Amino acid sequence: MAEFARRPETTRYGTRPTMKDVAARAGVGLKTVSRVVNGEPGVTPDTERRVQEAIEALGFRRNDSARVLRKGRTASIGLVLEDLADPFYGPLSRAVEEVARAHGALLINGSSAEDPEREQELVLALCARRVDGLIVIPAGHDHRYLEPEIKAGIATVFVDRPAGRIDADVVLSDSFGGAREGVAHLIAHGHRRIGFIGDQPRIHTATERLRGYRAAMDDAGLPVHERWVALGSTDPERVTEAVEAMLSGPDPVTAVFAGNNRVTVTAVRVLAGRDAPVALVGFDDIELADLLGITVIAQDAAALGRTAAERLFRRLDGVAEEPARVELTTRLLARGSGELPPGR
Repeated sequence: MAEFARRPETTRYGTRPTMKDVAARAGVGLKTVSRVVNGEPGVTPDTERRVQEAIEALGFRRNDSARVLRKGRTASIGLVLEDLADPFYGPLSRAVEEVARAHGALLINGSSAEDPEREQELVLALCARRVDGLIVIPAGHDHRYLEPEIKAGIATVFVDRPAGRIDADVVLSDSFGGAREGVAHLIAHGHRRIGFIGDQPRIHTATERLRGYRAAMDDAGLPVHERWVALGSTDPERVTEAVEAMLSGPDPVTAVFAGNNRVTVTAVRVLAGRDAPVALVGFDDIELADLLGITVIAQDAAALGRTAAERLFRRLDGVAEEPARVELTTRLLARGSGELPPGR
């Protein structure tokens, strides 16, 4: 009968080899192992070789958690997003991660699902795990719950939307200016009846883009009928109903400005099935927009994440300055859908 190799009796699931185990196997002192593990001088080549062989044989891994806690830093930051599935947050999160990696820090992220209570729970859970700093895309309007954490030394930067009722660093895109430019572009191509479909009115970016829409219409001396404005969830059913309502009645719109990428995707589907062309400009770029000829106001999500992360690490490095508001510009990418003339 074949014999199965026996696991050493001293090894148990859930236990890890320690530096004491390494020291015993290599026949050296604990301080010597510590020096080898941390790359410190004062160890002969032969002794270092024995310690490294023991580390490899035992599968020892340095306990960075204990190490960084002794230094008062956990070498980790938290990123709270609105929705991990939203394509907009992919490059933003990746940019934050790259900056964190360059500073030797681990990124932990999670989604608030646009729920203020869930945002607070997630943020405080990250604080309880002693992250060094936070980057937050806020869902709520009152962030006073963070004041004790910030006073305790947790650096915090908000992205895409400002914090509510506290002073904190924030990095934004120019939602107002971008929307104003996009609607002005439609007006320049002959449109006078332009619809606006945006996200929920409690969201900062939605209200700023609506404000930009109204400013562009006012600049051109054009009226805004309330039936041309629809704010609400980005659920495809709701957006579809809003687009179809604007395209019906005695004075249908001839162009639509979509307030974010999810609204744009649904609007493209609805407008693609119509005989008469309807112009479209969307805020945020979307996948395949260049191939589909969709004109957009593009914001640089990666730049938002990178700028926020760099500002966070400036705070962690001890730079003391007043909270700042950093606003990044947007770009109009004309691809065809926003240049269509009025069909009627």
